[in-house]
Amino acid sequence: MKRKIAKKRPAYLKELPVQKNEYYEGVITDITAEGNGVLRVEGFAVFVPGSAVGDQLRVKIVKVLKNYAFGIIDQILAPSEDRIEVDCPVFRQCGGCCYRHISYEAELRLKQQQVKDCFERLGGIFAPMEPIAGSERISGYRNKAQYPLGVDKEGKVVAGFFAKHSHRIIPCTECDLQPKIFSAILKEVLSIIDRYRISVYREEEHRGTLRHIYLRIAEATGETMLCLVSAQRKIPHQEELTKEITEKFPQIVSVVLNYNPDQTNVILGEECITLWGKDHITDILCGVKVQISPLAFYQVNKPQAEALYRQGLSYAELTGEEILLDLYCGAGTIGLSAAKRVKQVIGVEIVPQAVENAWENARMNDIANARFLCGDCKTAVKQLEAEHLSPDVILVDPPRKGCDQEVLNTISHLAPHRVVMISCNPATAARDSKLLQERGYEVRGYRAFDLFPRTGAVECVVSFERKV
Repeated sequence: MKRKIAKKRPAYLKELPVQKNEYYEGVITDITAEGNGVLRVEGFAVFVPGSAVGDQLRVKIVKVLKNYAFGIIDQILAPSEDRIEVDCPVFRQCGGCCYRHISYEAELRLKQQQVKDCFERLGGIFAPMEPIAGSERISGYRNKAQYPLGVDKEGKVVAGFFAKHSHRIIPCTECDLQPKIFSAILKEVLSIIDRYRISVYREEEHRGTLRHIYLRIAEATGETMLCLVSAQRKIPHQEELTKEITEKFPQIVSVVLNYNPDQTNVILGEECITLWGKDHITDILCGVKVQISPLAFYQVNKPQAEALYRQGLSYAELTGEEILLDLYCGAGTIGLSAAKRVKQVIGVEIVPQAVENAWENARMNDIANARFLCGDCKTAVKQLEAEHLSPDVILVDPPRKGCDQEVLNTISHLAPHRVVMISCNPATAARDSKLLQERGYEVRGYRAFDLFPRTGAVECVVSFERKV
């Protein structure tokens, strides 16, 4: 047997003001974007999850690094005025919510400041910031949920959410962020899986069938989609499962199998197979009928998405004569909502199924002045140049990683009068805003929108104008 050699601790750790497994007292003075409180010991930052600004705590150090450490609350010596009673039994374990222990007013203050700090510190941008737009609902607001599947010690199938920074499933069938119908459908699907002994995918062994249960609901119509993410193209007893679940829940109009055989952390595969009903559900967003397929992007908080899009179109200052270029257009939702206020909408999206949805959404709404290109920014530039068209306004709604250099170069090359950016990551929005300013655009203003209450996520919308 090989002898296990203990790792030698770096010398610098002994010189730091905190040591692992030791206890320290102090006051939480700030909260990070991840939702961790900041306690300082002789100026050294200790990040403490589950804490609130103003908490006086006794903290145990659990991890020490060169520039910061992590601690856990041992005792609350004096609670912050922001603290409220936690109403979720898995709040401490689940990686979803990080603000369930503080008031919503306190959460909004934090998010407002976090967005402001990103723009000022990362982007060097000191343009006017409007007050954050809080959500109408802080419970049951999500129209989409993805539940990973696993097996407990007794061999029973469980569903829930991943613990923070891990793939360890925290069993949970009732989440306050999801509508009640999701919980009822989820429990019934789990019961059917157990009854028919349908195997669950084991990530560490790359064996088994069902990986995730994925639900979507269209609030305006009530139409609900059940998507079963599977490592196999056919699920054992899928006919029985489909029949039982649709008979019990008539609001389910679509049952889809998403085929994902890859050894990956990505939830959805590229292929969708309709098992029953339609391959989509239909909602109404900003007065526009929208078809939503499993792979199409759609904001999870519909009322807040409508408020966000209204703000974006307000920043665009449309008069009815503009050509609007919608980059990362998804299913075309925001571009189509602007169609009556512009001369022409041109959407660009790289996901083929989303582009199909966008074309169908335009047809459904009798919108004739919108069209969609499947491809990247180079595709859009070539097409527009071939047609001798120049957009007056560009709307860009990038993923969390922000805009690629190619996208920023495209915007600069096309030289629209105004640019509106909608972002789900204030840090990359601030970075990209700085880069756009270097390319000749000035930030006129920006605003934060809370689409994800009780979590650390926050969106923002930014208004740019080309410098003369």
